[in-house]
Amino acid sequence: MTTGWTWRYDRYDAGREPLVEALCTLGNGRFATRGSAPECPAGGPHYPGTYLAGCYDRLTSVVAGERVENEDLVNLPNWTLLRYRRLPDEGPPGDWLTPDSEELRHYDVRLDLRAGVLTRHLFFEDARGRGLRVSHIRVVHMGDSGLAAQRTLFRAYGWSGSVEVRSVLDGTVTNAGVERYRHLDGRHLTDHRTGFEPDGVAWLSCRTVDPGIGIAMAVRTATRPARLARETATGTGTAQTYRLPVGPGRSATVVKTLALHTSMDWPAADPLSAATDAIARAPSFPRLLSGHTAAWQRVWEQGELHVPGEAGRILRLHVFHLLQTLSPHTADLDVGVPARGLHGEAYRGHVFWDELFVLPYLDLHFPEVARALLMYRHRRLPAAREAARLAGRQGAMYPWQSASSGREETQVLHLNPRSGRWLADHSRLQRHVGSAVAYNVWRYAQATGDLGFLHSAGAEILLEVARYWAGAVVLDPESGRYRIRGVVGPDEYHDAYPGASAPGIDDNAYTNVTAAWVLARGLDLLGELPEARRSELREQLALDDGELDRWEDVSRRLHVPFHQGVVSQFEGYGDLAELDWEAYRARYGDIRRLDRILEAEGDTVNRYQASKQADTLMLGYLFRPEELHGLFGRLGYAWEDETWRATVSYYLRRTSHGSTLSSLVHGWVLARQMGADAWRYCEEALLADVADVQGGTTGEGVHLGAMAGTIDLVERGITGLETGPEGLRVAPVPLAEIPRFTFTLCVGRHRGVRLRMLPGRLAVRVPASSAGPLAVFLPGDRRVTVAPGQERWFRL
Repeated sequence: MTTGWTWRYDRYDAGREPLVEALCTLGNGRFATRGSAPECPAGGPHYPGTYLAGCYDRLTSVVAGERVENEDLVNLPNWTLLRYRRLPDEGPPGDWLTPDSEELRHYDVRLDLRAGVLTRHLFFEDARGRGLRVSHIRVVHMGDSGLAAQRTLFRAYGWSGSVEVRSVLDGTVTNAGVERYRHLDGRHLTDHRTGFEPDGVAWLSCRTVDPGIGIAMAVRTATRPARLARETATGTGTAQTYRLPVGPGRSATVVKTLALHTSMDWPAADPLSAATDAIARAPSFPRLLSGHTAAWQRVWEQGELHVPGEAGRILRLHVFHLLQTLSPHTADLDVGVPARGLHGEAYRGHVFWDELFVLPYLDLHFPEVARALLMYRHRRLPAAREAARLAGRQGAMYPWQSASSGREETQVLHLNPRSGRWLADHSRLQRHVGSAVAYNVWRYAQATGDLGFLHSAGAEILLEVARYWAGAVVLDPESGRYRIRGVVGPDEYHDAYPGASAPGIDDNAYTNVTAAWVLARGLDLLGELPEARRSELREQLALDDGELDRWEDVSRRLHVPFHQGVVSQFEGYGDLAELDWEAYRARYGDIRRLDRILEAEGDTVNRYQASKQADTLMLGYLFRPEELHGLFGRLGYAWEDETWRATVSYYLRRTSHGSTLSSLVHGWVLARQMGADAWRYCEEALLADVADVQGGTTGEGVHLGAMAGTIDLVERGITGLETGPEGLRVAPVPLAEIPRFTFTLCVGRHRGVRLRMLPGRLAVRVPASSAGPLAVFLPGDRRVTVAPGQERWFRL
């Protein structure tokens, strides 16, 4: 249930609790804490989790008789745990109370998106009518990225006595938040030390197993009325126990304030000393809350999107979770885009290609953060070069899954929960991730005008990915075209040909077309560079004329397969069997994970024209129709609008949408061509996490790419918006269900430009602080300017 800026759950449902915990996560871009009930240790539906951006650990497990390495985003010690129970003046003490207690009478959880505050209200009443109201408020500080706090208020009704409160700092946590990973070793923390300082401070230090990142938490517990605690420490945690008097008209309050520091911080310092020093300086809860909400206000001013109605409320939640994962603090970190946010342990916290869907929003609102995320890729360019070298290639081969070092982190086995069988995982053959990295570099530079980045780190990335593609192709003497063999496209269902002894498919259309695009952009970039920088780069990368001539040739002669008048997803796709979709829907209902269904039946999805997600249609997400026309024309293929429409229609009927990104891309593509079903897919993308449409996956972490993509669908998709050095371009493709919206954006050196869309009308406001006028390009080749301090309305 949602109202305005508040996301609310007004009844307790244990089965829904993982979803609530994920969607009520609080974070500040440096670390995040799941919205778990503070009174509940891990177990049952409850899974407390605190995750630090970029904090990974590598462990080896034995799976199906094989030793398998995995690098995981580490679940840090649980700082939120606060147990409590009644101690009435008469009678025995009560049980520890939790939302699962039979005495629970009222439950209300509210997430304030404007302020970044999570509030929980619970009311318990026992058989004798003794009531206890408990209110929790939690923040993860957006201003000071090392602090978090929670305040708990107790009120008694119909009885007098005390509440026993146990404030715990728990270092026994493991990574166990994803059921299918629980057979793997999840004990990532070791060398625990614990202790206490004056003024109610407890501390815990530990390190990860490999590479040994030092972690320290200091927690200050303060009560009102003030009470001395009984303090106990174990080898892995601390507990401070208080007895707080309560009664009619007499309440009690407990505040836990956290300071988190690690050996990853800069400047370098002993984590424990830094944490205890920080907690000593930490302000009181009212001041801390005030500073936190002020910091969120500044973030919202730069990042907010206003859309009326239910769609707008969901979009605001998506913006909120994106900004908690990738905030202005992220600009100071060496981290990538975790596909499931900092909200859970699915995908082990790895970095995929999801930045392809995330960076467009950041380019428009937080370009410094976008640049930092691209620098994460640049710092791992040596690892990508080494991966290419080991594969017998030149250039850079970025991994499908990345984490701390930039090496390939994709698992070699995965579990099918339906069959219980372990299967080989070939998704590391998704070489198209390199093209996504290069695309992000180019689009960032075009959107922001940051030529300094493009001509330095960006150029190195883009040119090395281009070099990889030029060396990954083989020339087919019969057709005279270049082929890319043995890869996997965005559709992970097809990782081999039926009956083949080796994995991979040939000439995935998306992979080949984007490779051609990267090669062409690499040549364009070299042509645009200042002479001195061009010579420097060519010498640095040992690029000679012969190699560049090959780039030109490959970019014009890469093979793209077709069948039945449509683009083939890969060579031979049209020869695969057709699936009886209606029969499988009738038998199973939800067939999003068709691959698991068929494998459990002893079959394989490799035999069928059935895709997990948008693959060929990804081309329509990245490129406008005129760009597609130019790309296929450069490759020597006749291209008509009807070819693309037929291709879209063909794959719409053959996609199971086993990825949350699939409905987003389909909605985007259909909106661009004003298709009748556009909203159905857009709406499914909006609901992907809030309604947990994939059945339990949201509780393991939000789908950050899909969330960011829905925002971008409005800001760039519906408006047809492009920003560049020359100004702002719009070419709207109206979507009736979202007829009006407003957002602010950055256009080159112009910050805080405000754009308002209404049916048939557009307003652009340039802040008075801008250095000069902004050029706006409207449909029909109209060029207008908007002066600083001016708002102008235009008819579309």
